Formats: sequence, structure tokens, C-alpha cells
Amino acid sequence: MPSGKVDKPIIQDNRDGTVSVKYEPKEEGTHELVVKYNGEPVQGSPFKFHVDSITSGYVTAYGPGLTHGVTGEPCNFTISTKGASAAGLTMAVEGPSKVDINYHDNKDGTVSVQYLPTAPGEYHISVRFGDKHIKGSPYVAKVTGEGRKRNQISVGSCSEVTMPGVITDDDLRALNASIQAPSGLEEPCFLKRMPTNNIGISFTPREIGEHMVSVKRMGKHIPNSPFKVTVMEREVGDAKKVKVSGVGLKEGKTHAENVFSVDTRNAGYGGLSVSIEGPSKAEIQCTDKDDGTLNISYKPTEPGYYIVNLKFADHHVEGSPFTVKVTGEGSNRKREKIQRERDAVPVTEIGSKCKLTFKMPGITSFDLAARVTSPSNVTEDAEIQEVEDGLYSVHFIPKELGVHTVSVRYKDMHIPGSPFQFTVGPLHDFGSHLVKAGGSGLERGVVGLPCEFNVWTREAGGGSLAISVEGPSKAEIEFKDRKDGSCDVSYKVTEPGEYRVGLKFNDRHIPDSPFKVYISPDAGDAHKLEVQQFPEGNIQADAPYQFMVRKNGAKGELDAKIVAPSGTDDDCFIQAIDAEMYSIRFYPRENGIHAIHVKFNGVHIPGSPFRIKVGKDVADPAAVSASGSGLETVKTGHKADFIINTCNAGVGTLSVTIDGPSKVAMDCTEVEEGYKVRYTPLLPGDHYVSVKYNNMHIVGSPFRVSCEGDKLADVGAQETSTVVVDTVAKFSKGGKNAGIHMPTFKSDATQVTSKGMGLKKAFIGKQNTFTVNATDAGNNILYVGMYGPKGPCEEFTIKHTGRNNYNVSYSVRDRGQYILIVKWGDENIPGSPFQIDV
Repeated sequence: MPSGKVDKPIIQDNRDGTVSVKYEPKEEGTHELVVKYNGEPVQGSPFKFHVDSITSGYVTAYGPGLTHGVTGEPCNFTISTKGASAAGLTMAVEGPSKVDINYHDNKDGTVSVQYLPTAPGEYHISVRFGDKHIKGSPYVAKVTGEGRKRNQISVGSCSEVTMPGVITDDDLRALNASIQAPSGLEEPCFLKRMPTNNIGISFTPREIGEHMVSVKRMGKHIPNSPFKVTVMEREVGDAKKVKVSGVGLKEGKTHAENVFSVDTRNAGYGGLSVSIEGPSKAEIQCTDKDDGTLNISYKPTEPGYYIVNLKFADHHVEGSPFTVKVTGEGSNRKREKIQRERDAVPVTEIGSKCKLTFKMPGITSFDLAARVTSPSNVTEDAEIQEVEDGLYSVHFIPKELGVHTVSVRYKDMHIPGSPFQFTVGPLHDFGSHLVKAGGSGLERGVVGLPCEFNVWTREAGGGSLAISVEGPSKAEIEFKDRKDGSCDVSYKVTEPGEYRVGLKFNDRHIPDSPFKVYISPDAGDAHKLEVQQFPEGNIQADAPYQFMVRKNGAKGELDAKIVAPSGTDDDCFIQAIDAEMYSIRFYPRENGIHAIHVKFNGVHIPGSPFRIKVGKDVADPAAVSASGSGLETVKTGHKADFIINTCNAGVGTLSVTIDGPSKVAMDCTEVEEGYKVRYTPLLPGDHYVSVKYNNMHIVGSPFRVSCEGDKLADVGAQETSTVVVDTVAKFSKGGKNAGIHMPTFKSDATQVTSKGMGLKKAFIGKQNTFTVNATDAGNNILYVGMYGPKGPCEEFTIKHTGRNNYNVSYSVRDRGQYILIVKWGDENIPGSPFQIDV
């Protein structure tokens, strides 16, 4: 209550799936209503509402639309005018999307108001009578984007400019180009070979006037660069001149193609992007009718309100975003959701015990290995303990502050979620993009059996984690918190088919969410089959391999395929050896991690898909790092770049995706240590940069990059830009061994002592000995060497006797003066170099 006292309302169960809450207020002012179900706040709680005294004669407003709502669903509230005429009322709703407001005078002293928010966020609702705000106005309504699915396609178009001079294809790959507009906006642009054999530059003209094109090779201008390009008025993309028509922008039907057409003939050059957001992910198709017009169709599967964003040259076309009402039958998908609050984990200090836990049922801990790389690039093995059956924890003690990389491998391959980021000391960044999830339950499952996966929220700080499962049947979700920033989740469903598992942290999807999971029918006999003689060790591409499958009395059909890292799949050759045994032969064609799917009557057999590593230098996402100003803070209209270091990471597919408020022009060129990515943002706000190597996020990915500056494009839905490169092997300077990082030693050679006759004089043909004691000198490597009148000495043996004590013996053949050097690390120990008479 406004006075701070707490009051309890009456809760009545209506026995029809709804509950009524009744309350008689005793005070005037703002009240806060907290609604919890099983101890968890319901969506929108706590609700705020304003209580007036009846006699006040004021105009008041009440209703759910003043406090909360869901995108794409109408929000309602009521204004009570207390006998005053409704004529003096004015209303406004401001927020992340423009909203249409409808109201109806009920002629009983009340007015019903409805508005339709199309984007999640905070909406400010102001209600004025005369020109004064009514009590409690402006109200703040929180609109969540729960259950919204979006889809997006882009159709590019760009102008081409011929470049002077002759350029070979090899040159073309080594060049990169950027274009600067008269206003100073600079973005990367692309070079391509024209049919005339000249080189064309493709870019999206945004301004009239003289543009400067710079073409550089390894950072230096080529001859004639920079050169001028003049852009005429009719070439600049103008969204206002795009014409759209068709009933598909007003209303639609589920399970049908809803069509509209777009005419860009008079609008100059620019890319067209279409995004559709609503209760289902609508498939979008685009057909180019060669006369400059496009037909676009979309096919939603659920009824409700959809928002269609149409942008040309990064600006909305007239009327966009369009709100479309879609009617018809839904696909009867059931949705189940749980929400749990996660506390931030206490800050980890240097020297304290760190642990990272994960669940992986049905494996032997013998094949698990973990390594930790510190911020200064020292890699050490970490210890893995089995906490309970199928639950493992990685333990290590950090020696420095900053972001560590923890790689956990099973049979030499990263487990789902690895490589992990682990911050020692305070977190530098937090949020949903730092939540990781992985496990078989996000890939596949079987009806009636628990599908399990892990979620790690440690790096993301505190917040609420919402887990939803949507599909042909309702899911039973179970959640177990392990209090160290990790938790395990399992869910069970009763019908086979395609499910979507959504993971949101503080109302934002985590990377790669929602996950598509295919749940197969009841396992039947598939669980009886077992695999034998599965190939171990060094497997090479372009060679056949085989393994055996024993049926153990199961009846039915066996089939198998192999899926390569690039996503292509190939059938395996299956041969019956006898009634019980089959041999399965497969032929991998690329290097990298392959998956072999073995199914019986359409259901995976135990352990399938089997992951197998092909080739020695398999691309390792844990060895790839990204750095540069383009991952920190950037400005709109300014080119930003960052370097992806792929030295010693093997050959793989590198893909870079930037999710942000607008599309970005982006390119990727080869540099000495790997690849350089350049992009130009057009709108301020958070951009999320994902860097994946062979389909696995590198450490720190996705990176959150905040962008400041003026808006150079229209704000619409989130947009995605991607570039993919097949990498070539890179080695850092100094050849292959440069990838080995020497440990950082802390030592003091002045604390080393040595004694023994062998330091003063020596005898021919005898073992001459001395001892070195470095117990108090820290850790390092002992180097000993001896040089005489005719070259090196014959023989040296060094034996470590524990705690950095060493016994050294040597033998010599020639008389004369010798020099003996004893170093602890790079420094001579006291007395070294020693002079010895033989």
C-alpha cells in the first residue's frame, strides 16, 4: 500500500483454469500487487495501479494495458470520466513501436481503450483531461516479446563502377576497397570481375555527389587509388519512391501463401530487406519478375498479429512497419515454460579454487580431458572429478586476473558448450549473450525419455532464466540449480515431432536459441543394438573405415549416414555378415569432426550420432581469438575493424555474423595472422558479433559491441549480416613451434647455490661431480654446458633429486682450461661461468 503496509487480497479459484483476485483498497495512491505462482513471479509482476477516492471528481484510468502487455496482442484499459464529458480526453502511447490507438465511449461514464504494441519494451501511456495529466499519468507499461518468432530475407542490389588498370584474379583476392561518401560515411565495398573483364566495385549509394574509392593491397594504396566516383540523384536509393501493393500487407491466412508486390524501379539502387515477426516463424519467398518488381509471399502457421518490416536502402518504405491480422487454424502447438531467478556468482579471486560443472550421462570419465588457458596464454591441464554418476566438475586454481579459456574434450573433441569463458575477478560484461547451453537434449530426443542439457549462466551475472519447450505435446520440464553458475535441465514429451527449445535470460534469447530438436517415436527395439570395433586413433580423409553393429535379437531396418563438418551428408554402406551382425562402412571426405547417425526403424541407436575426428590438424575453436577496436566501441558511419587470429588453429570454416539494429556492410580479408573483418554500423545501439570456427563459437563470442553516433538508417527489427570464409592454415612467425607458449617463470638465479670438487678442478677419464641447489630460487629450467680447448666436453648427466636439487656429473678427454656455464633460466648462477683446470 502507499503507506508501506502490506495487505493480502482474496484469491478465488474459478475451477476453469482461471483465478480471481479481489481487493478492497483502504488508501489513496499507488499500490503494488505481487503475484507469484509456486514461488515464482508471474509475467509482469509486480503490477502497479493507482487508487482514487470516489469523491475526488477526477478522471481515473485502470486496466492491465497500463502496466503490461505482450507484443502483437491488444492491450486494454478503461478510463472513468466520472460524469465529465469524454470530449476533453487526449491519449498518447509512446514506445519502441508506433501503435494504433482505438477507443470506444461506453456512454456510461467510461471509455474503453485498446492499443497494439508491435515491439517489446517500455511504453509510456499519457492520458490528459483538458490539458492536465490525470492522476498516475504517464503510466509505464512493460511489454514483453514472449513467443514472437521472426524471419528475414534480403535482396541485394548495388551499383558498379569500372576500375582503371589490369588486375589478375590473385590480385583481386588480396585487395580490399572502401568508399567514402561526401558526408564522411565510410564503408567497406566489394570488388568483382565484370563480364567485360574489368573490375567492378559494388556498393549501395546513399548520397549524391563525389565519393572517394580507396583500393588497398596489404594496407597500401594501389596505383590510381583513391579515385573519384560521382553519384547522380537518380542512383541514390530512395525508400519513399518504392511502391508496394497487395492484400498480403493487410490480412493473411495461416498455412497459405500471402502475397504482396514491391516495385523499386524508380527508387535508385539499394538493397531490399523484409522481416516478418509474429506468433510463428513465417516462411518468406521472393520471386524477381525481371521487370524491376518483386513478388514476396509469406506463410505463417499460427493466427495472430504479424509485423512486416520493409526497408529499402536501410530506410522504411511508406507505411512500414505494416501490421497484418492473420486468421485461420493454428498448428496446435503446445507451449510450456518455467522461469527461475539466478543469483550472480561471487567474484573469484586469484589462488581460489575454481570449478565448472557439467552433466554428460553414459560416458566414461577416462576419455574426458580439460585444459585452462590464462589471459597471458599459459595453458595447463585441469583436473576433472566425477561428482556423482554422469556429473563432472573441472577444477583449477588461477594465477592471474581476467578471462580464462576452459576447453573440455571427450575423446579429443570439444563437448557441447566448450570452449568456455571463465572470468577471474570482476565480470567485464554481463547479459544474455554470455549464457551458454549444450547437451543432447538440445539436439535430439526420444518420446517418454528425459532429454537433458546444461546451462551455464556464470559469466552473464544475475537475472531470470526462462526455459520454454514448444511442440506437438506439452513438456514436463525439470530444473536443477548447482549454485555455481551452472544448472541442468531435463524435459519429457509424449508426442514425436519437431520441438523448439527457447532459452531466454532477462527476456533476451541466448545465442543460437531457439534450438530445433527432433523427438523420435518410442525407441522400440533400437536400445538393444550395440556398436563394436568403432575406429579409434588417427583417421584420415578419403579413406574407407568400418565398424560393426550387433542386433541382439532386434527386428527391423538399419540405416546409417555420415554428416561432414560442412553440413553435407553421405550414405554409409551397410552389409549383413550374419543374422546378428552388420558391418557399416563410411568414407569421410573432409577434415574435421564428423557425426555418424545410425538409426534402427528410424530411431537413433544408443550413442548415435557418433562423433569422430578426421585428420590431424583439426580446426580448434579454442585456438582462435579475436581482438581489435571493432569489438569494443564503435561509431555510426565509421569503419570499424577487428582481427581474428587463426594461427595454429588448423583449417576450418570461419563465419562472422553481426546482429544489430540495422544491416552492416561487412567484408573479410586475409592478413598475416589470420583474417581482418571490417564493417560500418549505421544505427546506434548494441551489436552482437558472433565468430564461429567450424560451427562452434570461439571464446568470448558473441561479443557485445556498443555503438554510438547519429542514426543513419531507419530503426526497424533486428537485422543480421554474415560473411563466411574457408580458412587456410596460418602459423605464427617462427614456424610451427611458435604455437608453443613458454610458461611464465618467476625465479631468482641469485638464490641458487652450488658445491662440489667438479666446480674447481677435474681429472681425465673420471666422473667429476657437483651439486646445484635451487630450492629457494623459484621455478625455472637448469642449463649446464662446458667448453674446452678442443671443443665441447664428452659427456654430461643431470639428475633431478627433488625440490629443484640437481646432481651433475661430466667426463673430459683433454687437458687444459675449460669454461663451465650454469644458468637458472636465462641468468648465470653465482660463480658462473666457472674456470676449471683439467
